[in-house]
Amino acid sequence: MITPDTRDHANHGEEHAAAESPFMSVKEVAAYLHLNSKKVYALVSEGKIPATKVTGKWLFPRKLVDHWLMESSHGGLLTDRLVVAGSDDPLLQRAITQLVHELQGRALISYTDATPELGLSLLARRRADVCGVHWGPAAESDRRHAALIQQYPPHRTWVLIRAFEREQGIVLGPDYADSQTAATLLRDGVRWVMRQQGAGAQRHLHDLLAAERIDAGRLRVAHRALSERDAASLIARGEGDAAPASRSIAYEFGLDFLSLGWEAYDLVLDRGIYFRHLFQKLLEQLKSAECQRIAQSLGGYRFDRSGQIIWSD
Repeated sequence: MITPDTRDHANHGEEHAAAESPFMSVKEVAAYLHLNSKKVYALVSEGKIPATKVTGKWLFPRKLVDHWLMESSHGGLLTDRLVVAGSDDPLLQRAITQLVHELQGRALISYTDATPELGLSLLARRRADVCGVHWGPAAESDRRHAALIQQYPPHRTWVLIRAFEREQGIVLGPDYADSQTAATLLRDGVRWVMRQQGAGAQRHLHDLLAAERIDAGRLRVAHRALSERDAASLIARGEGDAAPASRSIAYEFGLDFLSLGWEAYDLVLDRGIYFRHLFQKLLEQLKSAECQRIAQSLGGYRFDRSGQIIWSD
C-alpha cells in the first residue's frame, strides 16, 4: 500500500537520483543556472556552454558545466593556473619556465608537448587553456590555421594569437651535414626519424615530398618520434640521419640544419582566457628582452606580428 509518506519518500529518491546524474537536460541546466530554456539554447548555439547532442536531445555534463562556471567567474578559482598544450618549442618552454620562476608560488603554468591536433582536442574538451599550433609555410598560416581549428565545434569562441615565426626544416646527422638541398636527403639510404600523424613538422615534410613528387613510402624510416626533441635526440645518438624539426631544436642538440622556410607558431585559446592575467603575462614574457636574447641565441625566430590576433570567428 502506497501512503503519502512512502510517495513523498519515493519522490525524494527520484529527485536525489536526478541531482546525482552526471548529465542534465535543458530544463535541468536552466534551473541549475537560474536561466530560461531559451537562453540555454542560445548558449549552446554560440558554443559557450559544454553540451552534447544524443538522439536529438541536448545533454549537459554536470562536471563540465561546473568547470565552465568557475572559468567564467571573474577572479574564479582557476584564474591562478594556465595549462598550455600543443606543439613543442624551445623558446616557448623557456618563456614559461621563466614566468613560473617569477611568479613563485602565486600561480601555476604547465606545458604539455603534443601535436596540434591532440592539443586542439584537449582545448576543445577544456582539458587545456591554450594550444600551440604550426601547420605549414608562414605565407599560408593564417588560412591553414583557421581551417584547422574550425574542425572543432568550440572554435566559435576561440581566437588565434601569433606568438612568433620560426625557421622550419630538416635536422641533420654528421654523415649528411653538408647536404645543400632537400632532394639529396630523399634518396635511398638516408635513415629518417619521422613524426607521428598530426605533427606540424611532419606536415611540413609532406609539403616538401608533394613538391618533389616523391612518395613518402619510399623513404627509409628508422624511427618514429613523438616530439621534435625526441627526433633530434635519436639523431644525436646516431640512430638516424634526418628528421623534420625547427632550427632551434637543431641548435639545442648541436646538429646541422637544412632550412625549408619559415612557419608561424600561433596560440589558440578561448576569448575568456585571452583576457586572463596569466596569459597576458605570458605574452609579455615572449616580448621581453630576455626572451628576445634567448631567441637570438637559439636562432630561427621572428617577431614581426607577435601578440596580434590573427583570426576570430
